[in-house]
Amino acid sequence: MNSIEPVFTEAAPAPAGHYVQAMRAGETLYISGQLPIRADRQPLSDPGFDAQARQAITNMLAILNAAGGTPANLVRVTAYIVGVANWPEFNRIYAEMLPDARPARTVVPVPELHYGFLVEIDAVAHLPTAP
Repeated sequence: MNSIEPVFTEAAPAPAGHYVQAMRAGETLYISGQLPIRADRQPLSDPGFDAQARQAITNMLAILNAAGGTPANLVRVTAYIVGVANWPEFNRIYAEMLPDARPARTVVPVPELHYGFLVEIDAVAHLPTAP
């Protein structure tokens, strides 16, 4: 596959701006930043960091799955978190949700995120085509 094509799934929130959930370019998948928004756009029942981190990771994994990938295909993950104090909790949740995947990762503490959310995650995955 040498084409460039968007990836969309109803299992993650539809983009709210001028971007796609992910773009596949050949064997590389680029997942756009995922905020902790449910696919149905309903508010989270718990606005805490734990629930937000889980939802953002869930969205990333749903898009990865829609493109035919698994956590083993993740090459790089970048997480933006509000407050460096949330880093240990993010590590715990991330390891729980991706127990066997260990892609390259960067955690970037930031002062704030859109809509007042506490976490946003983007990723790059390698999705080899079938022989």
